[in-house]
Order: sequence, then C-alpha cells, then structure tokens
Amino acid sequence: MRRFATFIALAAASFVAAAQGFPERPIKIVVPLPPGGSPDTIARVLSQGLQGVWSQPVVVENRTGGNQNIGADAVAKSPPDGYTWFLSPDNVFTVNPHIGKQSFDPFSDLAPVTLLARIQFLLVVNPDVPAKSVMELVAYAKAKPDELNFGSSGTGSPQFLGGMLLQQLSGTKMNHVPYKGAAPAIADLLPGRIQVWIGAANSLLPHIREGKLRLLATAADRRFGAMPDAPTVAEAGVPGYALYPWLGMFVPAKTPPEIVARINTEISKILNSAETRARLVPQGMDISTGSPAQLKEIISSDYAQWGKVMATAGIKGE
Repeated sequence: MRRFATFIALAAASFVAAAQGFPERPIKIVVPLPPGGSPDTIARVLSQGLQGVWSQPVVVENRTGGNQNIGADAVAKSPPDGYTWFLSPDNVFTVNPHIGKQSFDPFSDLAPVTLLARIQFLLVVNPDVPAKSVMELVAYAKAKPDELNFGSSGTGSPQFLGGMLLQQLSGTKMNHVPYKGAAPAIADLLPGRIQVWIGAANSLLPHIREGKLRLLATAADRRFGAMPDAPTVAEAGVPGYALYPWLGMFVPAKTPPEIVARINTEISKILNSAETRARLVPQGMDISTGSPAQLKEIISSDYAQWGKVMATAGIKGE
C-alpha cells in the first residue's frame, strides 16, 4: 500500500513538472474546416497570441472532410501530451453522433478544455424573395410549400439545424439543398439559385451592407451588437427559436489535467483581451470561455436538444 501511495505521489509530481515546462516543442491546432471561417479565424488569433507567450510555434492545420469527423479522429488518436489540439464546432459532439457511426468516441476519446466563442448566425434571403420580415417569409413558405430552397453545409451542420428548426416551429416546408461548405452555398444564394440561408454573420455582413442579401433576423437568443435593430427570429414571431452555435477547444483524453489547466488559462487570457474582443465580436464571434466542466455540461444539453430536432426531421443514424 505504501509503495502504491509513493507511486501515485511520484506520478502526480511528474505531471506537475511536465505542466511547468510545457510546452517544450511546437503545438498543432487542428481545425476541421477550411480557412476563412470563424473556426479558422479564432485558431489563427490563438496561434499568434500563444507564440508570443510560449516562444514555441503554434501551427494551424486545416483537416477537413467527413462532416468534421476526420480532423476529430486525428486528434482523438494523438498522444495525450498536450501538443495536439482540436478546435471543434459543436456538431462533432452534439449532432454527428445522431446521424452516423464515428471512428472515435467524441465523449471518451476527447477531453474538453474550454468554450471559445458563440457564433452569431443570421437569417437572410435573396432580395427577389417577396418577404421583408420573418413572418412574411413564413406566410410565403406556407402559401407555396416546397418552392423555397434553403441551403446548408450538409446534413447536421448548423445551417441545416437552423433551417429544420425554423420549419418545425413555424409549420413550413422548404427544400434542403446541401453544399460542401458555406462559400459555394452563398455563391448560389446571391444569384437566387437558393433563396434562404441561415449562416455565420462574418460571411454575410458584406453582402447585407451592399444590398445583395436581405437580413430578416438574427438566429441567436439575443440580438447581434453590430446590427442592433435586427430582431431575433423568436422576437420576430417564431417563439422558442434559437440557434447559437459554439466553438470549443479539445485535447486527446487522458491529457494530464495540469496541462489542460495551463492551456485553458492561456487561451482565456488571449480571447478575453480587449484587443481580441474588438477584432472578433463585430464579426459575430461572441467570446465565451469557461472551465472544462462547463463545456461538458453544454455538450450534454445540446446533444439532447438537437437529437430531438433530428428525430422530428426524420434524420436517423446508420
């Protein structure tokens, strides 16, 4: 018994020592989406900030495909030493398990570090759609079911969830058109090949300001500070509607808790700085950090919520 206690004490001391010397070599942040979007933007802000703190390279690797599962799998199977991170959109944990078998277990193979941000999504339409408010859109969709096409980045994506939730709560029916990312979908939205889109603010703001898209409402449960006059979808007449996707940081399971705590602390300092907030918040990235336990609770709640939406939509796993 004494030997076991001594072993535990030595192991704990080694973890502490490892955390104090961390990092001793380059760190990799895996982003499962292409460059240019909110996840990539935040990853590069962190990369730049952390290199100034730690004097070690922090490399961003965009590892796309498989509805973000490919990047997640790579991190899940990496050594649990704190040198490989996964900057994840929420759907890897809250939606993907409902729609198909994953090559890893997101709940046991990856450990939460911290929430990073909530992303403001906007409900927009092509200007040719005869609707200048959410309720006018609902009325038009009811009068002409299946005429409107709404785009998404694929089944299970936030855009898909937002569109399905809108239809379920408003009693409307639109056609779902999946794309391989937001960029090609918006490229079809602008000339009217699809008519409705619920997507990240940073990719839509230039087109809204130029009059190429019409903003009807914000999707979150609160208004978007950069466009305070725009109501939320719920305020505009669809009670209970809220889509406020999040991004979080994860590491392989069994990463020493001291290292997880160190990563959490440094990420929080960078994201909560006045400079970072001034840069990201106007783009619709609402900084929100916290403890690993808090992120775990969010995952559990959202997993249940979106599972119900998927079941109502008739989306079943393999």
